[in-house]
Amino acid sequence: MTTDEAVALSLVDDLPRVGLTARLRSDDPGLRALASAALARARRVRAEAERAGMGVLAWNDPRYPLALTTLTDGPPALWYRGRLDVLEAPAVAIVGSRAASAVGKETAARLGADLAARGLTVVSGLARGIDSAAHRGALSTGVTVAVLGSGLDRIYPSEHRALAREIEAHGLLLSEFPPATPPLPFHFPLRNRIISGLSLAVVVLEAAEQSGSLITAACALEQGREVMAVPGNVLGGRNTGGHALIRDGAKIVESADDIVCELRFGGLASCGLDVAAKRGQSTVSRDPVLEAMTPGQVHDLDALSEGCGLEPARLLPRLLDLELRGLVRRAGGGRFLRLS
Repeated sequence: MTTDEAVALSLVDDLPRVGLTARLRSDDPGLRALASAALARARRVRAEAERAGMGVLAWNDPRYPLALTTLTDGPPALWYRGRLDVLEAPAVAIVGSRAASAVGKETAARLGADLAARGLTVVSGLARGIDSAAHRGALSTGVTVAVLGSGLDRIYPSEHRALAREIEAHGLLLSEFPPATPPLPFHFPLRNRIISGLSLAVVVLEAAEQSGSLITAACALEQGREVMAVPGNVLGGRNTGGHALIRDGAKIVESADDIVCELRFGGLASCGLDVAAKRGQSTVSRDPVLEAMTPGQVHDLDALSEGCGLEPARLLPRLLDLELRGLVRRAGGGRFLRLS
């Protein structure tokens, strides 16, 4: 499938999402037909977006976020502004209330700054409250990714345009929605699965019982990601959703160290150790992922998952570790090449 065909699918309003990733990989003729009908428009939209400084990644582009290749309904195309290299680092999502307290926003900013300083990418949704505080904290020490529920030329809320420009300059803006798409209410639950899908863990702050952050947490659980929560005041109902997550088994977070200690992924992090420092120390002897791969051969993610006995969500961090060490390279479309 070409990039223009992937863009064409991103323009289809009622695109069937059940089993979409598998249909893309199998070159489903029904998807081909949908793309063909919107191909002329896709070429116009793509050209206009490029003139406006926006890029687009097709699902089979090697630069497409590796973590999203494990979703059953990964977007066929992603629009972006900023630095794609920030997707190469392990990521943690921080989400929470739009009507956050001063303490909640301070906590989100501190967690964002501390995680980014350790070499992780902080992911959130550019919303008011917790999201924007996490982005700003991350920008003070590292990088962040904002996932929008609108086109990249329709920044929402509008008061975050300056923040969006700063993220574009030092991090990345992402959206599965093509340019000129307004921030409609039903876009945000869809956006949430991308936030969790990009991340190894989702950290929830100040989520009320009906909070949209709980949708992100539910997506994370479905995707095999870790869910964590920051406990808070029991008065006022501001933290009831987060406390419910803790009762259901979510890990308690009081500092970035709690998150890093929990994410024992592929030797990239352990208690008290900086992610970037740890990268060069892991050993390659008898690595089950490498042993399941033939040097010089391209391997499909699902087949590799079966071969090494790791679920895709657990396999991805290991592949990231191997890629950072120059042993594995992405070949696009959820496939990987063992180099040595």
